[in-house]
Amino acid sequence: MALRTQFEGNNEVGVFAKLTNSYCLIGIGGSTNFSSIFESELSDTIPVVNTSIAGCRIIGRLCVGNRHGLLVPITTTDQELQHLRNSLPDSVKIQRVEERLSALGNVIACNDYVAVVHPDLDRDTEEILADVLKVEVFKQTIANNVLVGSYCVLSNQGGLLHPKTKIEDQNELSSILQIPLIAGTVNRGSDVIGGGLVVNDWAAFCGHDTTSTEISVIDNIFKLGTTQLDHPASSLRDALIDR
Repeated sequence: MALRTQFEGNNEVGVFAKLTNSYCLIGIGGSTNFSSIFESELSDTIPVVNTSIAGCRIIGRLCVGNRHGLLVPITTTDQELQHLRNSLPDSVKIQRVEERLSALGNVIACNDYVAVVHPDLDRDTEEILADVLKVEVFKQTIANNVLVGSYCVLSNQGGLLHPKTKIEDQNELSSILQIPLIAGTVNRGSDVIGGGLVVNDWAAFCGHDTTSTEISVIDNIFKLGTTQLDHPASSLRDALIDR
């Protein structure tokens, strides 16, 4: 089940954390309670790393990653980059990206196979995305919003979209991404899904204000509690996707 938490009284957990299937990043300086909730749930399977990016704690909005890699903005310091390289698994490629839309977490949403990106994202950034994160890239909007990373959250099991996403757009996106999608909210009606929620294939963390109804939607669409870590579909899909 999705767990409720706060970062120093702030419900926007997706602003201060980045969660994938092979690592979890948490903004430096948060309360020990925030870190301990992630560590108690994740530390047996993946590393939980406290870090900053470009001197900021809003790491969930500044970087984008999946189990294959992590992209950080060009303003990330050498020291931060070295700390990430030392802390993350060797299989995870880390790369700085020179991109005008530097809040990468706001303009890119991805899982381990596909990414939806801001329509104005640089062609070079698209190529780096495809190369480092090993994803297929699609330029899209979510409910006419270009900040796709802010208004949707994806895992390999499913995705949650801005509540005003039309049914036909949901169906079109679902067929592109090959995962079930649903429109919904977090934090008692907030439409900034990426700000209030982080998920991977077996865990989810949302803001303290998220209602029971919202959590049940999250649990259902991301199949939480029913998925094993070594999901057979994941290995099968890896074998089928020809790069």
